[in-house]
Amino acid sequence: MSFLAFLLLGLIAGAIAKLILPGKQGGGWFITLLLGVIGALLGGWLGSVLFGVQLGEFWNLTTWLLAIGGSIIVLLIYGLIVGRKKTA
Repeated sequence: MSFLAFLLLGLIAGAIAKLILPGKQGGGWFITLLLGVIGALLGGWLGSVLFGVQLGEFWNLTTWLLAIGGSIIVLLIYGLIVGRKKTA
């Protein structure tokens, strides 16, 4: 998969993960892209470790499910870190 295809996969996977998760997640399209790419990497790594599958072709359903699953995990962690309110 090319670099641009991977960026597009990350952007779309991050947007789908934001739609799946309840509540309001902050960040614009750049944060969505960044978290989606990190999530796609995480999903690909977890898929290879746990199930023996990797991110393959752009139009492969397994690739999309791994990328979206990884993006959901990354978004949850991001929400825990950024969502904390400071009290004085």
